[in-house]
Amino acid sequence: MRLVQITDFHLNAVPATHSHASCPLRRLEAVIEAVNRECPDQVLVTGDISQDETAASYRLAVDALNRLDAPWAWLAGNHDQPMLMAKHRELPGELSLGDWRVLMPATRVSGQPYGALGAAGLAWLNERLAEDERPTVIAMHHPPMRVGSAWLDAIGLTDGEAFWDLIEAHEQVHAVFFGHVHQAFAGHRRVAGGDVAVYGCPSTNRQFLPDAATFAIDEAGAPGYRVIDLQDETLVTRIERVDT
Repeated sequence: MRLVQITDFHLNAVPATHSHASCPLRRLEAVIEAVNRECPDQVLVTGDISQDETAASYRLAVDALNRLDAPWAWLAGNHDQPMLMAKHRELPGELSLGDWRVLMPATRVSGQPYGALGAAGLAWLNERLAEDERPTVIAMHHPPMRVGSAWLDAIGLTDGEAFWDLIEAHEQVHAVFFGHVHQAFAGHRRVAGGDVAVYGCPSTNRQFLPDAATFAIDEAGAPGYRVIDLQDETLVTRIERVDT
């Protein structure tokens, strides 16, 4: 089973709009072409679809995503409007993929750059994990741990410790994949059942400079995506970059 994660398109209503001297739509289209060559079984879209939070930006996103040769599912980031997204495509929350399962909890907090699961989100996640012991990966927008950039760490998942306390009770969680940080990231969190891998993904648009104390663009960073191969009860993952 092959998954591909793409994230943080930051599209505008006007297709030709440039952001930091790049065209987000053109870059997304190039990434989608590359993703199709990976022959994934499922594509996970982990938020910040829009930059201007307009209905038109979501129409552009759906038109582009429908060029994928695989089914795709999305969730909302801090820049998104979930109700506008749902008019085009549901936000499923969970996917059943044969022997594996993907949970996609909502972390968006209205009007804020940081994220949170909140009491309701934590309860939902606990219920979903308790009902099914299949190997599971979690895809979300906000990172549940520090990534080493002070400004990004200030706008991550504010109830990350509550999240990890919950994960302690569910040994079937193998990895967490997130967006938001516009860069590749690999870490882990030690829990009672062993290490849970934690991965960030490059943006399809511009990249943030790793380890920066304040906002900074990585001018050398190319758009990218993450490939996730699920094998029995293990997974292998890699980052790919795309020339645009």
